[in-house]
Amino acid sequence: MATRQRRLSESPIVPVTDERRELRDAVAQLVGRYGRTYFQDVVKRGEQPDALWADLGAAGFLGAHVSEPYGGGGGFADTAVVIEECAAQGCPIQYLVISPTICSTILDHHASDAIKEEWLHGMADGSKRMCFGITEPDAGTNTHDLSTTATPHPDGGWRINGGKYWTTGATVADALIVVARDADIGPSGKPTLSLFIVEKDAPGLTIQPLDSALTTAEKSFTVFYDDVPVKPGNLIGEQGKGLQQLFAGLNPERIAAASLANGMALFALEKASQYAKDRTVWTQPIGAHQGVAHPLAKAYIDVQLARLMTMRAAELFDAGSPAAGEAANMAKLAAADACLQALDQAMQTHGGNGLSLEVGIADLYFLARMLKVAPVSREMVLNHIAQHSLGLPKSY
Repeated sequence: MATRQRRLSESPIVPVTDERRELRDAVAQLVGRYGRTYFQDVVKRGEQPDALWADLGAAGFLGAHVSEPYGGGGGFADTAVVIEECAAQGCPIQYLVISPTICSTILDHHASDAIKEEWLHGMADGSKRMCFGITEPDAGTNTHDLSTTATPHPDGGWRINGGKYWTTGATVADALIVVARDADIGPSGKPTLSLFIVEKDAPGLTIQPLDSALTTAEKSFTVFYDDVPVKPGNLIGEQGKGLQQLFAGLNPERIAAASLANGMALFALEKASQYAKDRTVWTQPIGAHQGVAHPLAKAYIDVQLARLMTMRAAELFDAGSPAAGEAANMAKLAAADACLQALDQAMQTHGGNGLSLEVGIADLYFLARMLKVAPVSREMVLNHIAQHSLGLPKSY
């Protein structure tokens, strides 16, 4: 009987527990039944990978890190494994970075018990989804400058006015978590931020498609809020504490984005290394030539280094360590760079066929390229490291 070749994602370089190894194998088995062709077909038809999403939810993979009463019980390191292995199997689900990661984590850490009961069970089993509205046309990383406002209403709720940009998955979500500036000035004399849940069918909400070069199932949208009502119970946590609450979701978002990049890189390197062994020119496989082998080996090294930092960041977040932010930023930067290098070299290894959709690598490129600027740009990561890790003067 032939011995199964070890997947690149199974490398012993990245330390995992036995439970996480079993988790990775289970995800690989489930997602492998769908594979790259399924995912490409879904994207081509402009649809969602609903069947795969439902199976991931039924298996408990979408809520791995949420609190046990709401369908989870693991840690974010488990979710990082799920995201990476999905991508390594050719199914890079960007929505995993949003609903299970940003939204579920914020709710789990800061929402009321009533909100948790209403949303987390369904988000963990895949029957409910949320998206996240923070970016605006004139406010990206500079979150303090958001112009979308939440004004108190006599009914005890709020009215939201403004617009959000690059809200991914707005049409498939059941609700949006919206970051808004409080209309009333805070105790410090400066505007404060709060987080709200807005149902997708709320009056005054307008969702418009945003064209982009991304070949993903998840589309992005511009969302306009015209006096959109928010029920009193749909404030997340404490009013005016939104900036602090955001970090419950933004550090995991960076780890999840790194995991997505690492998984895509592993998929590309699997394809390229197999092709380099199979493709013979004259009398030798092309992988015997150092001009092909060495760039692939270097890409593999960089991906493994990024994976190490990603898992370390996830473990630090699970431990509640303040070092999680530093590690998450490092992981995201390293993974984005390593992924692009791996994709580029994988395409180069395939020659002209590397640009064909049949090979399944080239159509990952723009998603990988996006990860250099989102969820946080390379420049802002370097600003953070320069200031907080090296103690250099703030430059912005």
